[in-house]
Amino acid sequence: MEAGTAASHSTGSKTISDLMACAAEQFADRVAVRHKVDGDWRDVTYAEVGDVVREIGLGLIDLGIAPGERVSLLCNTRPEWTYCDFAITSAGAVVVPIYPTNSPEECEWVAGNSESVAVVCEDASQVAKIVAVRERLPDLRTIVVIDPAGETADAISLDEVRERGRGRDVAELEARTAAVTPEDPFTFIYTSGTTGPPKGCVLTHGNYRRVVTMLESAGAVLEDEVTYLFLPLAHAYALLIQLVNFDVGTTIAYYGGDSTQIVPELQQVSPTYLPSVPRVFEKIYTLALSSQAPEVQEKMRAAAKLGVQVRDLQVRGEEVPAELLEPFEAAEEQLFKNVRGIFGGRVRQAVSGAAPIAKEILEFFYGCGVPVLEGYGMTETATVATYSTIEHHRFGSVGRVLPGVEARIAEDGELLIKGDNIFQGYYRNDDASFGAIIDGWLHTGDLGSIDDDGYVYITGRKKDIIITAGGKNLTPANLENDIKQSRWVSQAVMHGDRRPYPVMLIALDEEEIVPWAKEHGIEETSIAALAENDQVRALIQAELDKANAKYAQVEQIKRFFILDHDLSQETGELTPTLKVKRNVVNEKYAERFDALYGGGTG
Repeated sequence: MEAGTAASHSTGSKTISDLMACAAEQFADRVAVRHKVDGDWRDVTYAEVGDVVREIGLGLIDLGIAPGERVSLLCNTRPEWTYCDFAITSAGAVVVPIYPTNSPEECEWVAGNSESVAVVCEDASQVAKIVAVRERLPDLRTIVVIDPAGETADAISLDEVRERGRGRDVAELEARTAAVTPEDPFTFIYTSGTTGPPKGCVLTHGNYRRVVTMLESAGAVLEDEVTYLFLPLAHAYALLIQLVNFDVGTTIAYYGGDSTQIVPELQQVSPTYLPSVPRVFEKIYTLALSSQAPEVQEKMRAAAKLGVQVRDLQVRGEEVPAELLEPFEAAEEQLFKNVRGIFGGRVRQAVSGAAPIAKEILEFFYGCGVPVLEGYGMTETATVATYSTIEHHRFGSVGRVLPGVEARIAEDGELLIKGDNIFQGYYRNDDASFGAIIDGWLHTGDLGSIDDDGYVYITGRKKDIIITAGGKNLTPANLENDIKQSRWVSQAVMHGDRRPYPVMLIALDEEEIVPWAKEHGIEETSIAALAENDQVRALIQAELDKANAKYAQVEQIKRFFILDHDLSQETGELTPTLKVKRNVVNEKYAERFDALYGGGTG
């Protein structure tokens, strides 16, 4: 847990519009962007990023984009996403991110509902989605394409936009930027949501500028940070991480675009700061433990527990007794440094957000010297409302509220949030069934508690709570997280609302289960075949028995079925941050769930 330099100052920007211009001037020679070009990592300075953003911003003005108009951004996480985002904002327009995994119909909904006049697409495959629905987008005037190779219809290349920008007076862009106020909308972020069509959260420059300042005052990001970013920039979580980093002049290393290469890239980049979602930490936890025999795994977990004890003493500045220090130093040599090595060896802090994560995983990594800390928020709170630090965290808690944010628990257990980070409502949608703001308090839809020291705990989602036929309230995430710690399991979804007992859908982890099957002489190793295999069922049953043992009889999973594929965004079962869309899963596999109650074994 290396010490770093606290950020002594930020850009001092008044809005998000002027943030990049201020950063380019103040941090000119520092590295802003690190990205892969033909397999090699290249650096781009703040001054260079500022030039690119200025050219694109002026080019958008040349294309007729007016202040307040919406421009959609349909692109994977890469530097050009960032350049276009800041350029749109600097020209006084509003950014509307679209997930690159969206179907043409989903793209149509976001671009159409937001009345976007232009869409910036990554490549020909994304242009094709917009072309397919263009006749139903009456407001759309222009398509811009970042990589113009292939069939891109009448899209204008980003290079051409920059060229057009070079021919205009920079004063035009400066005037646009200066005219933006904190009350103006900065972005409409469409919540991928686990129910219904996405709703566009209207978030102002003031919302995000204040949240960035709140995080900086809490010391969330240090001045010499290197952040590895693979999260979708279309999601509020990645967007905020990017804004905070650029506001204090740190380096962001953008992943190369292949999610299977995240661990190798972590080792190449050696980041100090790693924002991620639970699924990635779960996979790395499995990677660290899975190759070991059960008795070695137990020793590793015990060593990590010792690590937690010692590191807590060190953080508090207390002396570590010799009887703890000696085994700790041995574990440091044999285990801890190897686990840190998976992350590149330099991670000062990792942050897990967007979904719950098992406490055991957090404790294991912290004990090994990779603090994975939780925060909490939602798009409607401009990404974040609570945060944890190495000095102030409690495992199982999502931390304490940011400076300037208030939280309380309603009579029915719902968490309510108040502050300058609360969004301005949903665009062209008065639906107040969720995300309602009453007397300034945002009703989050999450159930929680707050302890005497102000630490917030999320106990479940109001609409996810399962009430069995016997009236027992169950929180699915707890047992799901426990079973997902198994190396063989990729996803687990509990089902059982108004049913006699809970059952579960299991999706296998292909990378782990296929080698196991081969070792055990199973000839047919497709996931579909393994889902039906008796040896695999017995293996999963044993894992389930282990997880069930922690719970009361009424909470235990009685039956399960194994899916013939993994859940994914492409099949519509996961959100872009890999959260399960429960309503989709329940509906799609209703017959399979029904069969588990009909006397079959699934």
